[in-house]
Amino acid sequence: MSRTNQSSVSEFLLLGISRQPQQQHLLFVLFLSMYLATVLGNLLIILAVSTDSRLHTPMYFFLSNLSFVDVCFFTTVPKMLANHILGTQTISFSSSILLPQPPE
Repeated sequence: MSRTNQSSVSEFLLLGISRQPQQQHLLFVLFLSMYLATVLGNLLIILAVSTDSRLHTPMYFFLSNLSFVDVCFFTTVPKMLANHILGTQTISFSSSILLPQPPE
């Protein structure tokens, strides 16, 4: 008889975020501003590389592709912000690694 672990992870708990309303609003604004700055910076990199012909080199091509992937596939922070607004403290495991989610 083999003994194997049959447990599975279905969601992550976000316990590090404060429960005090004043701190929650401050943290929400802080995380939202950092996320928007990151998205804006990545979009500016993509725009600069695509419009300036001097930047059409392999290094800048890969940099713009990395920025594109960061904008499209970085979903943990928006899900955390949405969960913060909704009052939940969990992020599903499948959504954190971009697996297709089963319908609810």
